[in-house]
Amino acid sequence: MQRNYSTLVRSLLTIRGFCTSKSSKSEKIIASVLFERLPVVIPKIDPVVYAFQEFSFRWKQQYRRIYPDEFYKKYESRGKGDYQIDYVPAPRITEADKTNDRRSLQRALDRRLYLLLYGTIYGAQSEMPVWHFPEKVYESEETLRKCAESALKSIIGDLSQTYFVGNAPMAHMVVQPPGSTGDHPSFKRFFFKSQVIATNKFNIGKCKDYVWVTKDELMEYFPEQAEFLNQMIIS
Repeated sequence: MQRNYSTLVRSLLTIRGFCTSKSSKSEKIIASVLFERLPVVIPKIDPVVYAFQEFSFRWKQQYRRIYPDEFYKKYESRGKGDYQIDYVPAPRITEADKTNDRRSLQRALDRRLYLLLYGTIYGAQSEMPVWHFPEKVYESEETLRKCAESALKSIIGDLSQTYFVGNAPMAHMVVQPPGSTGDHPSFKRFFFKSQVIATNKFNIGKCKDYVWVTKDELMEYFPEQAEFLNQMIIS
């Protein structure tokens, strides 16, 4: 049943142009991974929301029930109790924030971070490295998501601390190879979302450099695709 289902899906993708066919052997499919770390701490409340909550609290105070003084004295006499502890919250600003260390996951704790790699990509007319997402050309994998998993696994070595959100791509775009002319065939890049699970460090390999950046910082690396990425990534 699984084999028949996979065959049916592959046939549908071929009809829709998502897989290569005899008439378009030169066209390539690429699976890219939007690998994100979710916020570690609760984001600060927006000033407008905070102002409304403050107004709402003061408004309710007008109609609250007033208890007699004896009630408060009896409550205060009980003391703190064993269930109450004093603690100092950890700082929201880390050393990585202060030094702008974009290779660290211990930064921008109240924001989502995305992994970018610095190296050569498929379709480039030169060996000059560029910033890109983890990616792999679709070859003989059973599904396109399996291809995306292989792309991420080749970078971090293990997927035990990752979670792929769904089986379908979140977006796709038709890309012309950098530096090429209209005679060169374009290729289709499909984006899959994956998330970091229970870790704050990965051993990133097979690239010259890497960064973990916020959505706003991400636009600095892809100014020409900023509009597309802004619609794809919902913060």
